[in-house]
Amino acid sequence: MPTNKSHPDRIFLIGPMGAGKTTVGRILAQNLGLAFADTDEEIEHRSGASISWIFDIEGEAGFRDREEQLVKEITKRKDIVISTGGGVVLRQKNRQVLSARGFVVYLRASVEDLLGRMNGDKKRPLLQVDDPQEKIRQIVTERDPLYTETADFIIEAHGLSFKSVAKRLTLKLTDPSFSYN
Repeated sequence: MPTNKSHPDRIFLIGPMGAGKTTVGRILAQNLGLAFADTDEEIEHRSGASISWIFDIEGEAGFRDREEQLVKEITKRKDIVISTGGGVVLRQKNRQVLSARGFVVYLRASVEDLLGRMNGDKKRPLLQVDDPQEKIRQIVTERDPLYTETADFIIEAHGLSFKSVAKRLTLKLTDPSFSYN
C-alpha cells in the first residue's frame, strides 16, 4: 500500500450511470497505489446474477437493499477507491455512510455526454424504456442535488476523456496544498 498519505485512504466515486466511475476509479486506484472495487460488479459477483436479472426478479427495491448492505460493508475497507452505482445516493443511509467513511467525489457529466456513452446500452435496467433520453434527464435532475450534497469534491467531466478525469483527480488528490480533512 502507498506510503504517501497525502491523499485520502478511502475514495468513493458517485455520479450518474455513464459518468465513468468504474473506468476513472480503476485508473485513479492505479495512480494512487490503492485497491479498487465497483459496487455493481461486487453485487453481481456475490449474487451470481446480473444487475438486470436482479431488477427483473427482485425489482429496484431488492437491488437497493443489496446495494445498501454492500455499501455498509465495503466502505470499511482502507486504501481503496470504490466506484458506486448511480443510484446509491437515493438512500439516505448510503449517503451518510459514504460521507462518514471516506472522501466522496462526484463525477458530474452533461446529459449529452451520458447519452452519447450509453446509446443503445442494453445492460442498464433503468434505460430499458421507450424514451431513454428523457429517463436520463429525469435521473440527472432528481439525483444531482443528492450527489452534490454527498460530495466532498465535484469534478466536471463534461467533454473530458475518462483518462483526463482520472489524471485531474489524481493531481488534485496528491497536491500538497489539497486538504481533505
